Amino acid sequence: MKRCCEGVGLPCLFKGVGMANPRPPRYLLVFDFDETIINENSDDSIVRAAPGQVLPEHIRQTFREGFYNEYMQRVLAYMGDQGVKMSDFKTVYENIPLSPGMPELFQFLSKNHELFEIILISDANMFGIECNLRAGGFYSLFRKIFSNPSSFDKRGYFTLGPYHSHKCLDCPANMCKRKILTEYLAERAQEEVEFERVFYVGDGANDFCPSVTLTSADVAFPRKGYPMHRMTQEMEKNQPGAFQATVVPWESAAEVARYLQELLKKKC
Repeated sequence: MKRCCEGVGLPCLFKGVGMANPRPPRYLLVFDFDETIINENSDDSIVRAAPGQVLPEHIRQTFREGFYNEYMQRVLAYMGDQGVKMSDFKTVYENIPLSPGMPELFQFLSKNHELFEIILISDANMFGIECNLRAGGFYSLFRKIFSNPSSFDKRGYFTLGPYHSHKCLDCPANMCKRKILTEYLAERAQEEVEFERVFYVGDGANDFCPSVTLTSADVAFPRKGYPMHRMTQEMEKNQPGAFQATVVPWESAAEVARYLQELLKKKC
C-alpha cells in the first residue's frame, strides 16, 4: 500500500529495511522550452545578436514549413559570416526572460524534487537551453534534456544539427517529441521506474503530438491561446473523448504550481 507524508512535499518515511534506497519519483514532469519555460522563441531571440538585429530577406525567404532546423542552420551560418561569436549568443540566451510564473513553478519543484522526475524536450538547441537554465539557476532540476545538438566549430561558427529522424507525419523533420517521450518512458520502465502520472507543460503543435499519447491519469498543461491549447480544443470538439488526459490551460506557470500543490495535498 502506498503511503504519503502528512506535510505536502516531504518524502514518505519508513523505518527498517530499505531505507538505504530512496524511493523513485512518483511523477514525470515534461517541459517544452520555447514560449513555455521562456517567454520567447529562442531562435527568434538570437537575431538580436545579428548586425542591425535583423536578418536579410534572402535568408528569411529560405524558410520552409516543417524544416525549421535546416532554416536555422542557414541563419547561424550567416551570423557566423557576420562575426557573431559564442559570447554574443551566450549573452542573448542568458537574458531571455522566463514565462510568467515560471520562477514560482521552479521554486515549488525544487522544494518537492523527490516527488518529480523532470525532463525537457525542445526543438531549440542544447547550447541555448543550457545557457538560459544555468543563468537562472534551474539547470539542476532536469534529469535529462532532449534537444538539437549544437556546438561551435573551428571557425567559431555556431552549428546546429537535427535531433533524429522519424516517421511521424505531424512533426518537423528533425524531431518528434512523441517518439522521444515514448522511448524515454520505455527506457525508465526497463530500469524499474514507472510513474503514477505524467504531466506535460507546453505550447506548440509539436507538444500536441506527444500529449495525445497521455492517459486519463495524466495531465496536459497547454499554454492558453497557443497552438497546443487550440489543438486540444479542436480534438475534443471533433472527437469527444479522444484526448484522454485532463487539460489544464495556463497563462501563468504559477497556475501549474497551484494545481500540482493541490494534487499533493489530496494524495496525502
